[in-house]
Amino acid sequence: MIELFKHILDLDFNWIVSEYHNAVYIVLFLVIFIETGLVVMPFLPGDSLLFTAGLFAAPSLAGEPGILNITYLLPLLVIAAILGDNVNYWIGRKIGLGIFNWKIRGRQLVKKEYLKKTELFFDKNGSKAIIMARFVPIVRTFTPFAAGVGKMNYKTFFLFDILGGFLWIFGLTLAGYFLGNIEWIKTNIEKVCLGIIFLSVLPMIISFAKAKMGKKNA
Repeated sequence: MIELFKHILDLDFNWIVSEYHNAVYIVLFLVIFIETGLVVMPFLPGDSLLFTAGLFAAPSLAGEPGILNITYLLPLLVIAAILGDNVNYWIGRKIGLGIFNWKIRGRQLVKKEYLKKTELFFDKNGSKAIIMARFVPIVRTFTPFAAGVGKMNYKTFFLFDILGGFLWIFGLTLAGYFLGNIEWIKTNIEKVCLGIIFLSVLPMIISFAKAKMGKKNA
């Protein structure tokens, strides 16, 4: 399990497929579900994993099918993303802020600072934050939890969440799928994934910089 976790973080799809064969779809489902559904796991790869999965589903220039099947991949990951967010919402609604008292070896299992950043994101963007948060690491994990803690109307949350789930999964997975045959991208997957991660966290960096500047001006 530890070895699998390491290869997931490294986005080593060749190893995962060779070890798990068709069960790779279950592995990908669980990664997306856990990242969106468990507030204690915000560090799992989301954006880069989707893009890389799309790359490995892309057919070759010779017309040979990819390692993964895009027809299975898209609906499966959409279900994982929506199901994960809804589990996270109800964790927030039923357990609430008590989760921040959970500790392992004296250390907090969940950092309160992540929730504060998410609440600021919510205050700034309103209900559409449910959609926008899909594309922001960490905030993506904490947004449904914060919606549950704040007892956001469930029907409103659910509708925005479905739309956000479709846009996130289809957008990034299909981006990898259609760009999969560009030679530079195929030979520089790590650089591409780092670029995606940087673009994903850029809004948080800008927000953090603005907050710092605001404090200095104050």
